[in-house]
Amino acid sequence: MVESAGKAAHRSSAVAEAWSVPLLFPPQRPRVVVKADLLPAVSVLSTAALLGIPLGWLWAQLAPAQRVRVVTPDGGLVPLELESWHRFDDLAVFGFLAMGAGLLIGLVTWFLRERRGPVVCLAAAGGALLAGWLGTQMGPAFANSKYSVDSAPALGTVLSQAPRLESGWVILAAPLLTCLVYALMTAWNGRADLGRRLG
Repeated sequence: MVESAGKAAHRSSAVAEAWSVPLLFPPQRPRVVVKADLLPAVSVLSTAALLGIPLGWLWAQLAPAQRVRVVTPDGGLVPLELESWHRFDDLAVFGFLAMGAGLLIGLVTWFLRERRGPVVCLAAAGGALLAGWLGTQMGPAFANSKYSVDSAPALGTVLSQAPRLESGWVILAAPLLTCLVYALMTAWNGRADLGRRLG
């Protein structure tokens, strides 16, 4: 009887010790660093935004032109059969290129180990958004110069019309993939401080 009472007392003291330590000494959670990450975040945002220029140039080289026929003396144009499908192709090509840029921005930003956190993640997403917008501005400009017509075309002439983007929503492809990649890398890391202290 005395032995069982001793075992019960020992078990209760072990349970008390197990539950009292976390209550007396709660684990220190890393805080979000904002001030130290502001300048690197501006650098990430501006550098990521500059990707919009090569994004627009690459789109202008890859996007298919739409072949059209001149049907009126004043320059009225009508697309040839099935050529109007390239309107979607142009949008899809830009979307895939923007997702590739977002993937690149998310991965490169994640490898800035000492700056991991929400501040730099938001800066990367903002830079990807600016890159997408800049790509939509520069891409058609590059394409227009590539498919420019020097003289007035004759009636019945078949021309290659420069590709164009008919939806502004495509600029969201890059920031969405940037956030998705960063979130997946964060979940895969599993550390409370995302490994910043190892940088």
